[in-house]
Amino acid sequence: MAVGTARRIDTGEIMRRYGILIAFLVLCVVLAVVNQNFLTTRNILNVLRQTSINGILAIGMTFVILARGIDLSVGSIVALAGVVSASLATMATTAMVPGGPYPAALAILAGLAVGAACGAVNGVIVARFHVPSFVVTLGMLSAARGLTLLYAGGRPVPNLTDSYRFMGNGSLWGIPMPVVIFAAVFLVAWWVLSQSRFGRQVYAVGGNPHAARVSGISVASIRIWIFVISGTLAGLGGMILAARTGSALTQAGIAYELDAIAAVVIGGTSLAGGVGRVTGTLIGALLIGVMNNGLDLMGVQSYYQQVIKGVLIVAAVMLDQSRNRRD
Repeated sequence: MAVGTARRIDTGEIMRRYGILIAFLVLCVVLAVVNQNFLTTRNILNVLRQTSINGILAIGMTFVILARGIDLSVGSIVALAGVVSASLATMATTAMVPGGPYPAALAILAGLAVGAACGAVNGVIVARFHVPSFVVTLGMLSAARGLTLLYAGGRPVPNLTDSYRFMGNGSLWGIPMPVVIFAAVFLVAWWVLSQSRFGRQVYAVGGNPHAARVSGISVASIRIWIFVISGTLAGLGGMILAARTGSALTQAGIAYELDAIAAVVIGGTSLAGGVGRVTGTLIGALLIGVMNNGLDLMGVQSYYQQVIKGVLIVAAVMLDQSRNRRD
């Protein structure tokens, strides 16, 4: 009886720690068997390229959810930062910013600044005025989309410079630049959350804000910074998207926040805060990307992809709630 109980406990622990990784590997094996094109180098790079933007947004979302927040505004920030940044790098005669095109570095800095500013507004209202993050970021979702339309006059920003488009279409040692940027963001986020004092404070605030405050942690500052991080990464994702497509669209980023949240939740980060790893988010984003790619290869309509994604989100939340009740 004791041996059987130990085995059950060990199995449960293994599934709790590595269940998402096992599911991801099983999905890859099934798709490789079903479709011979799945494991080709070209398709794998395509999956990684398609996953990169959602992965970057999901990494920023991980910081927010770990600290008991939610950010519904990242999709609109993607559009706003992309349009503002692209307006500095367009060669179109109808450019909104006179004197352009400007160097790609300046355009990128502008996009990051827009994302950081939107995140700072979210963070300050949440931290200083104690408004729920759901409400604040829902408001920013609408405001940022409106600002995007106002800034661009409802029109796309086309004809971007080659140097700007490099971060979306270029490659480094044969690896697409969006994938390189995604990997760099992941490594930095992993180090921050697992090795730095700031990362420990994020977990502390998410685990028990009152205890974190008593221990000397500035809970308000942490909450502001996590939204700044999320907004900045949303701005980065928006610029990569604009660079990939060659123009910044005012309708870009619609529902991107849902995919980002899905990747984080499926990756095992608790909506209750304080529990989760950015490695889980990485696997969650890859699982969604592989699932979408596999269904495309099999000719399955995109509508089914949305259904399956919704089921995965609900299942992940149910598992999280069940785990919290046991704890």
